[in-house]
This record gives sequence, structure tokens and C-alpha cells, in this order.
Amino acid sequence: MPLWMREKDGGVLFRVQIQPRASRNEAAGLLGDALKLRLTAPPVEGAANRACVEFFAKALGLPKSNLSITAGQSSRKKTLLALPGGKTRVEDLKAALDRLAQGP
Repeated sequence: MPLWMREKDGGVLFRVQIQPRASRNEAAGLLGDALKLRLTAPPVEGAANRACVEFFAKALGLPKSNLSITAGQSSRKKTLLALPGGKTRVEDLKAALDRLAQGP
């Protein structure tokens, strides 16, 4: 398993590097030990955090309640925990995150 992602607490814990105020929302491959995520949201009043959770909820096919930011609430580097739900399994989450790491 890559260094930026690991299984924990029945889900997948992964690191993200946020680039706020981008021209579009997209995963942009790996940047060091994190998945780079470009977001159109500005880094004010939690807008980028909400956009980050919304992006991964849609990309991983999860409800937003199954995603949480566990570290880095006010930083560009964040750690998120994705919990499987419904028909989604941990292996499905890891595979989807691997595809996002390939970039646009």
C-alpha cells in the first residue's frame, strides 16, 4: 500500500495536499506523500474543507457523513478518513483512491 494511504478503523486514512482557488476541482496526482487536490473554493471559513469532503464523497461514491478530516483543518495538508458504506468496501475505496492518484 502506498505511503499516503493506509487502512485504519475499518476504513481508509489518506493524506491530501490542497491547492485552493484553482480553475477546477480535480485530483492532480501525487505530490510527495499526499494526493494533490485542486479546488475552486477559497481557503476561508471552511469552504475548502467542505469542498474537499464533497469532492471525495462524489469521487468515492460515499455519503459525506462517511468522510471526515482527522487532521489539518486549517492547513493545506490534511488527513481524511473514508469509511465504507452500502456496497462500498475498503478494497473499493483503495482502488478508487489509486485511480485518483493517477491524475487528470
